Amino acid sequence: MARLPGGYAVIGDVQWLPGYCVLLADDPTATRLSDLRRDQRLEFLTSMERLGSAVERACADHDSGFRRINLEILGNTDPFLHAHVWPRYAWEPAELVGKPVWLYPPQNWSDPASALASRHDGLRAAITSYLLDGVSQS
Repeated sequence: MARLPGGYAVIGDVQWLPGYCVLLADDPTATRLSDLRRDQRLEFLTSMERLGSAVERACADHDSGFRRINLEILGNTDPFLHAHVWPRYAWEPAELVGKPVWLYPPQNWSDPASALASRHDGLRAAITSYLLDGVSQS
């Protein structure tokens, strides 16, 4: 979607929570935030905040059930620095709405119904627009 000072903003390949995005660090050798110099860490975290704000604005416009975003740097599975931006919605199952996204069924990652598709083009364009608007204002 966009190149930011601290990495690359991309839309997630799964969209069971529409608007899910990932920030990928531009240093492929970085496996954790502490692998970056302090100035690079600040750029990555600022870029994460920008992506989060863009997802928040676009998802609020797109779905009246939007509640908030969750920002996560986990690094438990993939050996490269990245941050997850998960939108959260009022329509999520009651047993999951207040819990971490990672408690959703593992099948969501491979279910074709959850895959990024053309039906997400408008939301992706809105996130990108807000993201680029934020970049040009900084």
